[in-house]
Amino acid sequence: MSIQRSLAVCVVALAASISASFASPCSQEIDRVQAMIDAKLEAQAAAGRSARESTAATLHRQPTPGSIAAAEVNLGDISPEKVQVVEALMARAREADRADDQSACEQALAEVRRVFFQ
Repeated sequence: MSIQRSLAVCVVALAASISASFASPCSQEIDRVQAMIDAKLEAQAAAGRSARESTAATLHRQPTPGSIAAAEVNLGDISPEKVQVVEALMARAREADRADDQSACEQALAEVRRVFFQ
């Protein structure tokens, strides 16, 4: 399975895991930023180098978001530090959203945009 297909599977799994049944103060913006991140990662994967399939991939196992991110890091497309920072900031935004703290959520998302897109 190519990195592009793996990334597409990751995006679908992530979208399915996000609950649309509740509308908290920042949930739509979190979803929008996550979609922007996914689109940028997909574009980088499509334009970047490819790697050999792992043994797990040949055993018909589905890639996880973590395994895809690890593959991108190993290829040098994304720095491991950037991945960790963006993951932490998105988690902070989701936590603030669950706590109905729109200001903290918006601050975390602004940091994600600054770190990941600039």
